[in-house]
Amino acid sequence: MKRKNRITIVGSGYVGMSLAALLSNENEVIVLDIDAKRIDKINNNLSTIPDNYLKEYLLKNTLDISGTLCKKEAYTNSNFIIVATPTDYNIVTNSFDTSSVDSSIKDAIKYNKKALIVIKSTLPIGHTDKLRSIFNSERIIFSPEFLREGSALYDNLYPSRIIIGGETSLSKDFGKILNKATIKKNVTTIFMPSSEAEAVKLFANTYLAMRVSFFNELDSFALVNNLDSRYIIDGVSSDTRIGAGYNNPSFGYGGYCLPKDTKQLLSSYEMIPQDIIKSIVESNITRKDFITSQIINKKPSSVGIYRLVMKEGSENSKFSAILDIVKKLIDENIRVYIYEPLHSVEDTFNKAEYINDFNKFVDSSDLIIANRNSSQLDDCRNKVFTRDLYGES
Repeated sequence: MKRKNRITIVGSGYVGMSLAALLSNENEVIVLDIDAKRIDKINNNLSTIPDNYLKEYLLKNTLDISGTLCKKEAYTNSNFIIVATPTDYNIVTNSFDTSSVDSSIKDAIKYNKKALIVIKSTLPIGHTDKLRSIFNSERIIFSPEFLREGSALYDNLYPSRIIIGGETSLSKDFGKILNKATIKKNVTTIFMPSSEAEAVKLFANTYLAMRVSFFNELDSFALVNNLDSRYIIDGVSSDTRIGAGYNNPSFGYGGYCLPKDTKQLLSSYEMIPQDIIKSIVESNITRKDFITSQIINKKPSSVGIYRLVMKEGSENSKFSAILDIVKKLIDENIRVYIYEPLHSVEDTFNKAEYINDFNKFVDSSDLIIANRNSSQLDDCRNKVFTRDLYGES
C-alpha cells in the first residue's frame, strides 16, 4: 500500500480550512494555527469558517485531518507545507504585510529540510523569488487561490483552473495532488514562474473589481436618469463576449481580496504608465460617495444599516463596502442604527447604535439601507434602499 503524503497547512481561515478538507481525503493533513479554539474545532471535525458545504463535507466524509498548536509537530516529516496565513494591505507602505508568511516559512525550513513549501497567501509580485533568495532555497513556490467566501470548499472541488508558480518535479507532484483531490475532472493546470503566478492573482482580482465597478457606474447613471438598471444590465450581459457574471450592482466592491489586491497591483506599477488600474481603485471611492449622496438626498432623520458583513454567508465585515458609507452618514450627523447579529465589538462606530432586535431596528429607522438583499426585509420594503437588483452575492 502506497504511503500517504503528509501535508501541513499553516492557517485555518477560508483558504487553509477548505484546502485541509479537500486534501485530507487522500492525504494525511495536519493544520497549524495559533488559535486554540480553531484547533479544537478541527479536531472535533468542525469547520472554522462559515461554509455550509464545508460543514456537511466534514460530517459526511472520513477525513485524515488534525490540528495542532505545536510548530515542531506540524512541520516535521511533512512532504508538503502549505502557507495560508493572512496578508493584509498596509496603506503606509503601500504593500501587503507579509510578516506572517515570512515567519511561517522561516519556521518550516527550520524543522523540515525536504518539504516543498507552497504559498497560498496573496503576495506582492516578486516576493516568492525574494524569499527563495533570503532562505537560499528552491523549495518555495507560489500557487494562488481563487475562492469565494461561503463557497471556499466548492471552489476547490470544482476549480476554474489550477495555477502552480513553480516548474520543478515537486511542483508538478503538488499539481497532481490538487488535481486528484478535485471532483471536477480534467482541470486546466498551468505551470509558470512564481512571479507570474503572483501577477495572475492580482490581475484576476483587479479585473473582477473593474467589472463590479463598471456595472456600479452603469447603475449610477440609471439612478440619476430614472432608468431601470435591470433592463440595461440584462441587455448588455446577453452579449456572450460579456456574460452575466459579476453584473449585480452593489454599494461598492468589498470583501477580503478585491480592495487590497487592486491597491497592491496599483502600487506595483510605480513609474509604469497606466490609467485603468488607478481608475478601478478610485471608482470604488466614487461609487460609495454617490450612494451616500443618494441616501442623504432622501433626507432621513435616521438610517438603519442592515448588516455590516459583506454578504450572506460571510462573517467578514472588516472590508465591507458599507463601512465607509456608515462613516460618511455619521459625519453628516445622521442618526445611524446598525443591525448586525454577528457583530460583537460595539465601538466600531462610536456614534452609531447597535440594535439586534430586528423589529425594534425597523421601527427606529426612517430608511434602511442594505448592500445585499434578504427575505427578512420583505415586510418593510417601503423603507429599504438597496442596489441589489438580482438577489445574488
